[in-house]
Amino acid sequence: MFEREMIELVRSTRDMLTEEKELEITAKGRANFVTQMDVAVQEYMRTKLHDIDDGVLLLSEEQDNSQVSDPDGRYWILDPIDGTQNFIRHFDMSAVSLAYYAQGLLQTAVVYNPFTDELFHAVRGGGAFLNDKPIHVTGNGALSQCLVVIGTSPYDRQYTEKNFPLFQAMYSQCLDIRRTGSACLDLAYVAAGRTDIYFERNLKPWDMAAGILLVEEAGGKVTTYDGQTPDVLHNEHIIATNGLVHEDTARIIHQHW
Repeated sequence: MFEREMIELVRSTRDMLTEEKELEITAKGRANFVTQMDVAVQEYMRTKLHDIDDGVLLLSEEQDNSQVSDPDGRYWILDPIDGTQNFIRHFDMSAVSLAYYAQGLLQTAVVYNPFTDELFHAVRGGGAFLNDKPIHVTGNGALSQCLVVIGTSPYDRQYTEKNFPLFQAMYSQCLDIRRTGSACLDLAYVAAGRTDIYFERNLKPWDMAAGILLVEEAGGKVTTYDGQTPDVLHNEHIIATNGLVHEDTARIIHQHW
Protein backbone atom coordinates (compact mmCIF):
# COMPACT_ATOMS: atom_id res chain seq x y z
CA MET A 1 0.00 0.00 0.00
CA PHE A 2 1.20 3.53 -0.87
CA GLU A 3 4.16 1.99 -2.70
CA ARG A 4 4.41 4.44 -5.57
CA GLU A 5 3.51 7.49 -3.49
CA MET A 6 6.25 6.64 -0.97
CA ILE A 7 8.85 6.02 -3.67
CA GLU A 8 8.06 9.30 -5.42
CA LEU A 9 8.15 11.25 -2.16
CA VAL A 10 11.41 9.81 -0.85
CA ARG A 11 13.14 10.25 -4.19
CA SER A 12 12.02 13.91 -4.26
CA THR A 13 14.37 14.67 -1.34
CA ARG A 14 17.47 14.20 -3.49
CA ASP A 15 18.10 17.85 -4.33
CA MET A 16 17.59 18.89 -0.71
CA LEU A 17 20.25 16.45 0.48
CA THR A 18 22.84 16.65 -2.27
CA GLU A 19 23.00 20.43 -2.70
CA GLU A 20 26.16 21.90 -1.15
CA LYS A 21 25.29 24.09 1.83
CA GLU A 22 26.72 25.18 5.15
CA LEU A 23 25.34 22.94 7.87
CA GLU A 24 24.04 24.06 11.24
CA ILE A 25 24.96 21.20 13.60
CA THR A 26 23.47 20.64 17.05
CA ALA A 27 24.64 17.96 19.48
CA LYS A 28 21.83 15.84 20.96
CA GLY A 29 24.22 13.64 22.94
CA ARG A 30 27.56 11.91 22.68
CA ALA A 31 28.23 11.15 18.98
CA ASN A 32 24.58 12.09 18.27
CA PHE A 33 23.99 15.13 16.09
CA VAL A 34 21.20 16.79 14.15
CA THR A 35 21.47 19.29 11.29
CA GLN A 36 18.95 21.73 9.90
CA MET A 37 18.58 19.34 6.96
CA ASP A 38 17.36 16.48 9.20
CA VAL A 39 14.61 18.78 10.40
CA ALA A 40 13.89 20.27 6.97
CA VAL A 41 13.51 16.86 5.32
CA GLN A 42 11.33 15.63 8.17
CA GLU A 43 8.99 18.63 7.98
CA TYR A 44 8.82 18.46 4.18
CA MET A 45 7.88 14.81 4.37
CA ARG A 46 5.43 15.38 7.22
CA THR A 47 3.43 17.71 4.99
CA LYS A 48 3.53 15.39 1.99
CA LEU A 49 2.66 12.29 4.04
CA HIS A 50 -0.33 14.14 5.51
CA ASP A 51 -1.48 14.79 1.95
CA ILE A 52 -1.18 11.08 1.10
CA ASP A 53 -3.25 9.95 4.12
CA ASP A 54 -3.99 12.32 7.00
CA GLY A 55 -5.10 9.43 9.21
CA VAL A 56 -1.62 7.94 9.58
CA LEU A 57 0.49 9.12 12.54
CA LEU A 58 4.14 10.02 12.01
CA LEU A 59 6.84 8.30 14.09
CA SER A 60 10.09 10.11 13.33
CA GLU A 61 13.52 10.76 14.81
CA GLU A 62 13.45 14.53 15.24
CA GLN A 63 10.23 14.89 17.22
CA ASP A 64 8.36 13.81 20.36
CA ASN A 65 6.88 10.36 19.71
CA SER A 66 4.97 9.91 22.95
CA GLN A 67 1.68 9.68 21.01
CA VAL A 68 2.78 6.37 19.49
CA SER A 69 1.43 3.65 21.77
CA ASP A 70 -1.18 1.60 19.92
CA PRO A 71 0.31 -1.49 18.19
CA ASP A 72 -2.83 -1.67 16.08
CA GLY A 73 -2.46 1.90 14.85
CA ARG A 74 -1.23 3.11 11.48
CA TYR A 75 2.16 4.82 11.32
CA TRP A 76 4.67 6.33 8.95
CA ILE A 77 8.07 5.45 10.44
CA LEU A 78 10.62 7.95 9.17
CA ASP A 79 14.30 8.69 9.50
CA PRO A 80 14.90 11.87 7.47
CA ILE A 81 18.66 11.25 7.39
CA ASP A 82 19.95 7.93 8.66
CA GLY A 83 23.69 8.39 9.00
CA THR A 84 23.81 12.03 10.05
CA GLN A 85 27.51 11.88 10.97
CA ASN A 86 28.25 10.52 7.49
CA PHE A 87 26.14 13.35 6.04
CA ILE A 88 28.04 15.98 8.01
CA ARG A 89 31.38 14.59 6.81
CA HIS A 90 30.34 14.09 3.15
CA PHE A 91 30.83 10.34 3.49
CA ASP A 92 27.90 9.74 1.09
CA MET A 93 26.56 6.79 3.11
CA SER A 94 23.32 8.34 4.35
CA ALA A 95 19.73 7.55 3.45
CA VAL A 96 16.12 8.52 3.87
CA SER A 97 14.20 5.64 5.42
CA LEU A 98 10.39 5.42 5.33
CA ALA A 99 8.09 2.56 6.32
CA TYR A 100 4.32 2.22 6.43
CA TYR A 101 3.02 0.17 9.39
CA ALA A 102 -0.60 -1.02 9.68
CA GLN A 103 -2.55 -3.98 11.06
CA GLY A 104 0.34 -4.77 13.38
CA LEU A 105 2.83 -5.28 10.54
CA LEU A 106 5.23 -3.43 8.30
CA GLN A 107 3.47 -3.10 4.95
CA THR A 108 5.73 -1.00 2.71
CA ALA A 109 9.35 0.16 2.94
CA VAL A 110 11.58 2.59 1.06
CA VAL A 111 15.28 3.31 1.70
CA TYR A 112 16.96 5.86 -0.55
CA ASN A 113 20.60 6.94 -0.76
CA PRO A 114 20.46 10.21 -2.71
CA PHE A 115 24.24 10.27 -3.22
CA THR A 116 24.27 7.00 -5.18
CA ASP A 117 20.66 7.35 -6.43
CA GLU A 118 19.93 3.83 -5.16
CA LEU A 119 16.36 3.28 -4.03
CA PHE A 120 15.45 0.06 -2.23
CA HIS A 121 11.81 -0.78 -1.67
CA ALA A 122 9.63 -3.65 -0.56
CA VAL A 123 5.95 -4.44 -0.19
CA ARG A 124 4.70 -7.15 2.13
CA GLY A 125 4.20 -10.28 0.04
CA GLY A 126 5.53 -8.55 -3.07
CA GLY A 127 9.30 -8.94 -2.84
CA ALA A 128 12.18 -6.48 -2.51
CA PHE A 129 13.73 -4.28 -5.20
CA LEU A 130 16.67 -2.00 -5.94
CA ASN A 131 15.77 0.65 -8.52
CA ASP A 132 12.82 -1.58 -9.46
CA LYS A 133 14.97 -4.68 -10.07
CA PRO A 134 14.34 -7.69 -7.78
CA ILE A 135 16.93 -8.36 -5.08
CA HIS A 136 17.58 -11.41 -2.91
CA VAL A 137 19.81 -12.32 0.01
CA THR A 138 22.89 -14.48 -0.55
CA GLY A 139 23.00 -18.25 -0.49
CA ASN A 140 26.10 -18.48 1.70
CA GLY A 141 25.60 -21.17 4.31
CA ALA A 142 28.84 -20.96 6.29
CA LEU A 143 30.09 -18.08 8.41
CA SER A 144 33.49 -18.39 6.73
CA GLN A 145 31.81 -17.21 3.49
CA CYS A 146 29.98 -14.29 5.09
CA LEU A 147 30.67 -10.57 4.96
CA VAL A 148 29.38 -9.11 8.23
CA VAL A 149 28.26 -5.57 8.92
CA ILE A 150 28.35 -4.39 12.52
CA GLY A 151 26.88 -1.48 14.41
CA THR A 152 28.93 -0.11 17.29
CA SER A 153 26.01 1.60 19.12
CA PRO A 154 27.92 4.90 19.39
CA TYR A 155 25.11 6.61 21.35
CA ASP A 156 25.08 3.79 23.92
CA ARG A 157 28.65 3.39 25.13
CA GLN A 158 27.49 1.17 28.01
CA TYR A 159 27.49 -1.67 25.45
CA THR A 160 31.14 -1.19 24.45
CA GLU A 161 32.60 -3.83 26.78
CA LYS A 162 30.20 -6.43 25.36
CA ASN A 163 30.24 -5.27 21.75
CA PHE A 164 33.93 -5.40 20.96
CA PRO A 165 34.62 -8.94 22.26
CA LEU A 166 31.58 -9.96 20.19
CA PHE A 167 33.02 -8.29 17.09
CA GLN A 168 36.30 -10.12 17.64
CA ALA A 169 34.54 -13.45 18.06
CA MET A 170 32.56 -12.89 14.86
CA TYR A 171 35.67 -11.75 12.98
CA SER A 172 37.47 -14.97 13.92
CA GLN A 173 34.82 -16.98 12.06
CA CYS A 174 33.56 -14.81 9.20
CA LEU A 175 35.05 -13.65 5.88
CA ASP A 176 35.45 -10.00 6.97
CA ILE A 177 33.69 -7.13 8.76
CA ARG A 178 32.35 -3.76 7.61
CA ARG A 179 30.96 -0.70 9.45
CA THR A 180 29.00 1.91 7.46
CA GLY A 181 27.28 4.17 9.99
CA SER A 182 23.78 3.82 8.51
CA ALA A 183 21.56 1.09 9.92
CA CYS A 184 18.94 1.27 7.18
CA LEU A 185 21.61 0.88 4.49
CA ASP A 186 23.19 -1.98 6.43
CA LEU A 187 19.84 -3.79 6.31
CA ALA A 188 19.30 -2.89 2.65
CA TYR A 189 22.71 -4.33 1.80
CA VAL A 190 21.83 -7.65 3.46
CA ALA A 191 18.63 -7.67 1.39
CA ALA A 192 20.57 -6.96 -1.81
CA GLY A 193 23.14 -9.70 -1.17
CA ARG A 194 26.02 -7.26 -0.75
CA THR A 195 26.54 -8.54 2.78
CA ASP A 196 25.27 -11.62 4.62
CA ILE A 197 24.86 -10.54 8.25
CA TYR A 198 24.13 -7.37 10.21
CA PHE A 199 23.62 -6.94 13.93
CA GLU A 200 23.41 -3.99 16.32
CA ARG A 201 22.09 -3.18 19.77
CA ASN A 202 19.36 -0.69 20.66
CA LEU A 203 18.16 0.35 17.23
CA LYS A 204 15.34 2.88 17.18
CA PRO A 205 12.15 2.25 15.15
CA TRP A 206 13.23 4.67 12.40
CA ASP A 207 16.66 3.01 12.16
CA MET A 208 15.31 -0.44 11.43
CA ALA A 209 11.67 -0.52 10.30
CA ALA A 210 12.07 -0.13 6.54
CA GLY A 211 15.22 -2.25 6.45
CA ILE A 212 13.58 -5.14 8.28
CA LEU A 213 10.87 -5.46 5.63
CA LEU A 214 13.51 -5.25 2.88
CA VAL A 215 15.45 -8.19 4.37
CA GLU A 216 12.35 -10.30 4.94
CA GLU A 217 10.96 -9.70 1.46
CA ALA A 218 14.39 -10.49 -0.04
CA GLY A 219 14.27 -13.93 1.58
CA GLY A 220 16.26 -13.20 4.73
CA LYS A 221 15.51 -13.37 8.43
CA VAL A 222 15.41 -10.71 11.14
CA THR A 223 15.04 -11.36 14.87
CA THR A 224 15.97 -9.75 18.14
CA TYR A 225 19.13 -10.97 19.89
CA ASP A 226 16.95 -13.40 21.89
CA GLY A 227 15.20 -14.77 18.81
CA GLN A 228 11.93 -12.87 18.93
CA THR A 229 10.13 -10.90 16.23
CA PRO A 230 11.29 -7.27 16.51
CA ASP A 231 8.79 -4.76 17.86
CA VAL A 232 9.33 -2.01 15.32
CA LEU A 233 7.53 0.59 17.45
CA HIS A 234 10.18 0.32 20.18
CA ASN A 235 13.96 -0.01 20.48
CA GLU A 236 15.43 -3.45 19.81
CA HIS A 237 18.72 -5.35 19.51
CA ILE A 238 18.47 -7.00 16.08
CA ILE A 239 20.13 -9.66 13.94
CA ALA A 240 19.52 -9.66 10.17
CA THR A 241 20.91 -12.45 8.00
CA ASN A 242 20.37 -14.37 4.80
CA GLY A 243 18.56 -16.93 6.98
CA LEU A 244 21.02 -19.74 6.36
CA VAL A 245 23.53 -18.50 8.95
CA HIS A 246 21.04 -17.04 11.43
CA GLU A 247 21.43 -19.72 14.09
CA ASP A 248 25.24 -19.63 13.90
CA THR A 249 25.19 -15.83 14.18
CA ALA A 250 22.83 -15.93 17.15
CA ARG A 251 25.00 -18.54 18.86
CA ILE A 252 28.04 -16.24 18.79
CA ILE A 253 25.99 -13.25 19.92
CA HIS A 254 24.55 -15.22 22.86
CA GLN A 255 28.06 -15.94 24.11
CA HIS A 256 28.47 -12.18 24.60
CA TRP A 257 24.95 -11.32 25.73
